Amino acid sequence: MLRREQNEIVTRTGPGTQMGELFRCYWLPIMLSEELPYDGCPPVRIKVLSERLLAVRDSEGRLGLIDEFCAHRGVSLWFGRNEEGGLRCPYHGWKYGVDGSCQDIPSETAESGMCQKIRLKSYKLIERGGVFWTYMGAPEFEPPLPEWEFATVPLEQSFTSKRIQECNWLQALEGGIDSSHVSWLHRGNLSSDPLFKGARGNQYNLNDSRPVFEVVENEGGLLVGARRNAEDGKYYWRITPWVMPCFTMVPPRGDHPIHGHFWVPIDDENCIAWSFDYHPVRPLRAEERQAMIDGYGIHVTYVPGTYRPAANKDNDYLMDREAQKRGDTYSGVKGIAMQDASLQESMGPIVDRTMENLVSTDNGIIMCRQRLLRAAKALAEKGIRPPGADPVHQKIRSVAIVLPPDKAFKDEAAEALKAKPGVAQASV
Repeated sequence: MLRREQNEIVTRTGPGTQMGELFRCYWLPIMLSEELPYDGCPPVRIKVLSERLLAVRDSEGRLGLIDEFCAHRGVSLWFGRNEEGGLRCPYHGWKYGVDGSCQDIPSETAESGMCQKIRLKSYKLIERGGVFWTYMGAPEFEPPLPEWEFATVPLEQSFTSKRIQECNWLQALEGGIDSSHVSWLHRGNLSSDPLFKGARGNQYNLNDSRPVFEVVENEGGLLVGARRNAEDGKYYWRITPWVMPCFTMVPPRGDHPIHGHFWVPIDDENCIAWSFDYHPVRPLRAEERQAMIDGYGIHVTYVPGTYRPAANKDNDYLMDREAQKRGDTYSGVKGIAMQDASLQESMGPIVDRTMENLVSTDNGIIMCRQRLLRAAKALAEKGIRPPGADPVHQKIRSVAIVLPPDKAFKDEAAEALKAKPGVAQASV
């Protein structure tokens, strides 16, 4: 468990907080490309790390992320008119560029110099792999552009979605590195979900519900190894990488696409769960892509016109007690993503970690928290850049592998854990 003050540090990500400053050392995914589809399109309101911002693609195609509110009287610029290389406030006509610069104050003469004195807070916004990314930190800490494999393979090999999750980012992430719950919560999906079924590893998950965890640190974060019994005295390893601060990757199954997540804070009580699927060596099949659109695997369907899941806390996640009783789904909630989210949200907006009783299968979670606390302290007190922002740390894969009992997973899977273009994933 954590002390109360430690729980405050790891869960609070607004401006000026220790964890908030750590998050601001990374390029973060914040929007899908479909949300700013063309030059001069309507701006999009977005809240990230407790800051209310506006994403803009101007008439020249330039991208920017600026303060949502006009510097004049605080009007939301979401109502603004996207025109001639800038966004004009409809209240009094103040106009801003995508870099936050004030371009025009109609009521003031050029000689007054008022326009040059006004500048909105702004952040860089770039597009890569069907996703818009932003960097919100100090210029001296700005890392190279993101190099995650899912965002660099050809678009026909990848699918990315996002959904709102109504709880703190960390309890969502902790579910992402907890491999032990798969044998329980998702057991019905292993044989029925079109993006999971048919893999030999599924049976190892179902036959052994007491995994043994081995967790090792690497340069970018952690490697969480969950070991289950396989045939002939061998072990089935599922190796989940966590890259700081909020990237996790689920070990693959058979020839199904690899998948994983980012958990990006909206504010302290909500986050965006980013979910990606990709295959390193082939395009996604039409039926795979359609399954993702239909909410299978780690994806969801939505309340129309939003990114809120159709199954949510207001409708008890569409729980089906009869399906739970029959064993169709172990929890009664349909879909892997919402099975996870329903339980993580049930803990409350920010879980009280002082009340926990942790066990050996929680070692990955324990080490993740410790590493976050160490990195946040080192940044705050010594200005040391946290790990995970270097593209070298991002060129990583999850791995499913069967090994003899005398072989250490971190050594035997070392090459398989590296993302290499044109090389298939290590999967069972």
